[in-house]
Amino acid sequence: MNQVIVVAVGGALGSVLRYLSQVWLGRWLGLDFPWGTLFVNVAGSVLMGVLAEAAGRVWHPSPELRAFLAVGVLGGFTTFSSFSLDIGTLVSRGDWPVTMLYFMATLVVGVGGLFVGMALVRAVMS
Repeated sequence: MNQVIVVAVGGALGSVLRYLSQVWLGRWLGLDFPWGTLFVNVAGSVLMGVLAEAAGRVWHPSPELRAFLAVGVLGGFTTFSSFSLDIGTLVSRGDWPVTMLYFMATLVVGVGGLFVGMALVRAVMS
């Protein structure tokens, strides 16, 4: 039951951070492109890579802390459902070049972010 509580608290924190990121980036860069969702998914992938690599090499967090960070905070921070909605919105506008750019950027840069995070930990540890 403790892990359920820490995941819930982490999820609340991650969701608030996602909301604030999307509001701030929307104000800064505009709302014509889903910058906020792209940012949280890429940043979340980098942070997940850092967490995965660090937890395996130099840091041995408790199961509760891992659940808090990976499932709770990063799960609440990143969002696939918002990504899907953004794709649907762009498709409904008929803006296929922007749709494909956003789709590919999220997948390629997001997954690439995971490997960047892991490489950062390796570089710091060597």
